[in-house]
Formats: sequence, structure tokens, C-alpha cells
Amino acid sequence: MKKRNIAVVFGGYSSENVVSRHSAQGIASFLDAERYAIYLVDIERDRWTVELDGESPIDIDRSDFSFVYGGEKILFDLAYITIHGDPGENGILQGYFDMLGIPYSCCGVFAAALTFNKFVCNRFLSQLGFHVAKALRIGAGEEVTPQQVADAVGFPCFIKPNQGGSSFGTTKVKNLDEVLPAIAAEDDGEVLVESFLSGTEVSCGCYKTQSGMTALPVTEVISKNEFFDYEAKYTASRVEEITPARISDALTREIQELTARIYDSIGCKGIIRADYIIVDGTPYLLEVNTTPGMTVTSFIPQQVHAAGLDMKSVLTELIETELSHR
Repeated sequence: MKKRNIAVVFGGYSSENVVSRHSAQGIASFLDAERYAIYLVDIERDRWTVELDGESPIDIDRSDFSFVYGGEKILFDLAYITIHGDPGENGILQGYFDMLGIPYSCCGVFAAALTFNKFVCNRFLSQLGFHVAKALRIGAGEEVTPQQVADAVGFPCFIKPNQGGSSFGTTKVKNLDEVLPAIAAEDDGEVLVESFLSGTEVSCGCYKTQSGMTALPVTEVISKNEFFDYEAKYTASRVEEITPARISDALTREIQELTARIYDSIGCKGIIRADYIIVDGTPYLLEVNTTPGMTVTSFIPQQVHAAGLDMKSVLTELIETELSHR
């Protein structure tokens, strides 16, 4: 059987570039090398390249997403997008692949663009009955007073980029004096202010294939920092992750059902992850991640293992489902 060419697309234009590379390496290790020819493709602002062992990076022809090696033009059968941030998590890269007719692993343009805008996504889902934190969106260059923030969400609260991830640039603000410095530190467009929710933080992965929907076991997250910030997310000694979470079976099922509802309500594809805070027995949605981290120790691989599945089989089923639609 001729191997299908799979591009594991990583990099991107945001501060999460380095995280994306780790995810790409994880995905490449999970994929079935006997079934697929696996290529790492690095997307940077000034250059798109494919990385081959022992070779200098080779430029990608953006007109058809191909490259030439040994005199042969190589085209891709599918792109597995694992860019966290612009342009792989906001729909831009998905639109490019749509125009070229190349299948890809994750959500389409609409779902990606919606979930990338945390404020809009949570307001949309709140209209469908999902519980979310109080929030205030501050547009680029818009001026607000500390009192306006206090009136909208109260203290403590979180101030962070509205379109970003991995808790880059997130500040926990506890009083009026800390508001403006935290906003000023966000120099990359829209700012999101959210009320603090006290409770148990959990995360749940979900995916759909030809076999139907699978909601994965729930992970409980216990940060040793003041909150689950960037250091806690990527420093093993600063966080404890427990899968399955130490919550009731009924609450586990509720969170899995909520995640599956989000998947279908938004029109997701591939693997997603939804994060929640459980407050007095009620799950509050924090955010929806359509290109979740995929290192060996990330939430999704943990949850797949806890479900008695293996990543190679899951990714194969996802890829084959997508290829079957073409």
C-alpha cells in the first residue's frame, strides 16, 4: 500500500510557536509510520519549510503546498495542523487549505475563528445555556477605567489577550491599582477581562470519527502556582494533573456531555478540548481549544490512555475519516 503523505504543520506567528513545535514532535511520534509518510512543516512569517532528517530545510511552494526533493515534487494528502495561535488556530490556514482542496485535521474556518475569539465564543455558548464567567472585552486602543472593570467583573479578575493561549500574558488582578498596568502590558490587540471563579479546574477532550462521538475521561488540574499560568502548564513540578478527575460519575458524564454539545454546536472537527471550573457542583466553561497540545504529557494523550485507547489508533481513525470525505 502506497503511504499517504501527512504534513504535521507547526510554528505560527504567535508567542506559542515553541509550544507548537513540541506538539508537532508528539504527533509525529504518535502517527503510524507504516501507513503514512510523515513530514514536519514549519510555518513562519518569512518562510514555510519542510524539515527532513539530515537535510537543510526545504522551501514549501505556497501555490500548491508542495516541495521538491531529489527532483520529485511531493504533494500532501492531509495537513495535521498543530499551530497554537495565528494562523493555524484562527481559521486563516484552514481557509488556505480549503482553497487548495487539501484535507486537514482540525476545525474549519468558522469554528476555528469563533473559538479563537474567547469573548465571542463564550458569549455565543452562554446563549445556548452554558455557564461562563462574567467578562468584559476591551478593544485595541479603547480606554476603560479601573472602576468600569470592577463594576463589570469584580475582583479578583484575570486580564489576558482575547485571542491567545497557553496563559501567555495572563495577569491576576486583585484591586483597582493593578488594572491599568495589567491592561497596558497587553500590547497585542483586544484584551479580555474575566471574573475569577473559585473551584476545581478540569479539562475534557472530545473527537468524532466515522464510528461516532468519543468524549474522553476528564482531567483534574491542580496548579501549585496562584493559577494555572504558563509556567504551571509547561513545568511538571508546578502542576498536578489527575486523570480521571476525582469527581463524581454523574459530574464526569455531565462534563463529557457538555463537551460533546459544544463540539456539535460549533461544528468542530478532529480533536478538541474544553476547559472548565466546577463551582459548587456546576461546570463553568473557561475556553474551547480546537488545536490542543499534543506532547506525550499533554491532556489529550493522558485522557486517551485513561480511556484504554492508544494515540496511534485514534489519530489513524481521525485521519482516515477525513480522507474518506474527499
